[in-house]
Amino acid sequence: MPIKKSSYKALRKSKIKHLKNIATKSALKTLTKDFEKLLAGKKLDEAKKELRVIVSKIGRAASKGVIKKNTSSRKISRLMKKLSALAKT
Repeated sequence: MPIKKSSYKALRKSKIKHLKNIATKSALKTLTKDFEKLLAGKKLDEAKKELRVIVSKIGRAASKGVIKKNTSSRKISRLMKKLSALAKT
């Protein structure tokens, strides 16, 4: 355990931040899975709406430092690619 009061506070803040980051990552995974289900069901309109929400959440997570910028770009790119491939068929 930390000895100084400031380091104890830093430890508490670190734990809270860690829990928030885990929750954000979990929410992103859940949204992505829902999007995949919509694509599997070939529901294009709903998938487009869902993708707009996902892109927003991923961008926000990247700006907050939960995930890295290149990771967010890669995830968004792959989701867009899946949607456009379905739209072409």
